[in-house]
Amino acid sequence: MIVGLLRSRVTATCVLPQSIQARCTLMVSAAVLVCLALTGVCLTMAIRQVAEAALYDDIEAVAARWAAEAREGRPPRTIPVTARVDHIQIVDAQGLVLAASRTVVGLPPLTGLRPTVRDRVRETTARRPDGRLLLLTAVRVSPGAGSRYVYAGLAEPPVLAGHRLELVMAALAVPILLLAPRAIASVVGCTLHPVEAIRARMREIGGRTLNLRVPVPPGDDEIARLARAVNEMLSRVERAVTQQRRFAYDAAHELRGPIAGLRAVLEDALAEPGAGDPALTYRRALSSELEAIVDDLLVLAQLRKGDPAPPEQVDLGALASQVAAARPSRPPIRVGLPPCAWVRGSRVQLARVVENLLANAQRHARSRVELVVANADGHTMLSVTDDGVGIAPQDRERVFERFTRLPDARRRDPSGSGLGLAISREIAEAHRGTLRVEDSPVGARFVLRLPGAVASPCRNARRRSEAC
Repeated sequence: MIVGLLRSRVTATCVLPQSIQARCTLMVSAAVLVCLALTGVCLTMAIRQVAEAALYDDIEAVAARWAAEAREGRPPRTIPVTARVDHIQIVDAQGLVLAASRTVVGLPPLTGLRPTVRDRVRETTARRPDGRLLLLTAVRVSPGAGSRYVYAGLAEPPVLAGHRLELVMAALAVPILLLAPRAIASVVGCTLHPVEAIRARMREIGGRTLNLRVPVPPGDDEIARLARAVNEMLSRVERAVTQQRRFAYDAAHELRGPIAGLRAVLEDALAEPGAGDPALTYRRALSSELEAIVDDLLVLAQLRKGDPAPPEQVDLGALASQVAAARPSRPPIRVGLPPCAWVRGSRVQLARVVENLLANAQRHARSRVELVVANADGHTMLSVTDDGVGIAPQDRERVFERFTRLPDARRRDPSGSGLGLAISREIAEAHRGTLRVEDSPVGARFVLRLPGAVASPCRNARRRSEAC
């Protein structure tokens, strides 16, 4: 049974046209056909009922007039006809025709119907000898037992005979059926024209033309919203590809220095095999600069992968104090901590952020660095401030870009990779936090904000200030 259903679905899919426009036209045309058929049937029945009711009203009026004539006197044997009701008979109680119109002279009674006293007027049909249908009305002349009866009628009009009315309605529906598919196809085509324009533009977009965007039709219908969503996606793709290209270029540029140094060391050793100390040559070749750049690139790749480490409860104040204690003492780091500052995240990654911020601050500070951890409004804030030259407002976002190093940073530490702050911001965002450069009276001030975590009361209250 399941196989049969699958086969029927596959067959139906193969039979239907592949074009959405053709499928919509076919389905809507089928719906129009069904609606026309139902409308035609209902309209035909209504027209037939109205026409027959009007005819029976005319017949009843003629029959009632001759019934009154029969009650008041003796009607002529040949009943004159002045209307289209040309079949008239007056019959006695025994079925003998007493009078008749010229059309039915010499014919037996048109019907054997005998209206009762309570139902003096009855409608019926009968067949003429030539087969045509008669619409008849029988009227009882008097309430007595020997009452006479008047039969009046007319032949069914040609338009109502047989199925002529249905044929007329079908003939009227043919032009609609012929024009409807064309009109539907035109409307569907106009509706889908923006989709075709979007498809054509999408075929033009490639690796070198990511700046192109699909046309957005006017309005706010589904197609317009689709076009806007596609353009938003293309913008994200363009930004991602641009970042990847810049990252590849910057990585290659930064790796050229360490690789060139390694090449020079090895070429010197090969040029003069016995001239130098082999141990010194090995130490120079095994410089940590290249390894540091590669490690930073791996950290960035892991953060971009979106596979975070299992979160844990971390006291950011205690962690910052430990990292600060392990840093060089010059320039000194002044630490201000609350009793506790709990956050949820990766201890290793958060320690790396604190390490990067402190290293950057000590690199640019003239005499001191200040590290402060505080709790405010459900967040935990860590700020690192130095008393150096500071960062210009236009460079406050640029310093977080990968491989970005300001001139002062290159002068102070030529071996730096320019990845520390970029990694720190990636870690902050992975922890649903932020890392920004904020205003400071002197030097630069980096502020890390993380969502606070509910934790048990601090067991050990630390001093708010200590010198490292």
